[in-house]
Amino acid sequence: VGGMLALLAGMSRSWPQRRRGESSATALWGRVTRRPPGRRGRRRDSVLVITVVVGFAVAAVTGWVIAVALVPLLAFALPYLLVMPKARDVLLLEALDRWVRSLASALTTGRSITDAIRISRRTAPELLADELALLVSRLNNRWDTRDALTRFADALDSPDADAVIASLILAANRGSSGASQILAALADSLQAQLRGRRVIETERAKPYVVVRQVTMITLVTLTAGFVFARGYFQPYGTPLGQLILAVLVTLYLGSLLLMRRRAQSRPRDRILVGHTT
Repeated sequence: VGGMLALLAGMSRSWPQRRRGESSATALWGRVTRRPPGRRGRRRDSVLVITVVVGFAVAAVTGWVIAVALVPLLAFALPYLLVMPKARDVLLLEALDRWVRSLASALTTGRSITDAIRISRRTAPELLADELALLVSRLNNRWDTRDALTRFADALDSPDADAVIASLILAANRGSSGASQILAALADSLQAQLRGRRVIETERAKPYVVVRQVTMITLVTLTAGFVFARGYFQPYGTPLGQLILAVLVTLYLGSLLLMRRRAQSRPRDRILVGHTT
């Protein structure tokens, strides 16, 4: 059970804040398990309770004490490990493409770079909304345009965003001369990169399809064998057998975790690095 809670804590990325009227026990549970707020947190708690009950039921029927932790572990680990991690680069490229085209259209009306950035905030993609709002706030507070854009690049932390922001810095220094043509060409370049990245993501997703199929076939086969040929699994009812079962499950989940890490995109070197303080 402790290992299961540690896995849940590691899978979550943010610590929830204690809300008004929340009991200390609920707040402690949220901190320990990193429970997501709202409906997601309630759904996760429901799944946890159901799987723990199922694990106790399996342990009572079969004598497998390990089932108390194994059933919840598989219920949470498999959906996480069998889904390919989302590529942030592709999502960011899509958002940058929309934002750059919005800027280019605003610049054709004769506005300056800073005015175009302020206008683009209204239709900003969700992925850029928070950072863009902070950029506009800094520009409104009379920050130097280069410094504000450099901080914006640091917040996005992407070489693809660096190319766009470096073009904006150069255009701002030249008084927006030719900026709309540069941004239009840059948007076309982003579209070409997007097409290539999507093809790559499609090819990278193919091993996950195979692994999901193999895992589902294996689970169905083992479940059917457990129901109709329980004698085959009798050795796993001994303490040594349960230890071997734990090792086998750990190795399989570890291989899925290794595959997930291999599928994650490696960070690339940036071309525009500002001050971090």
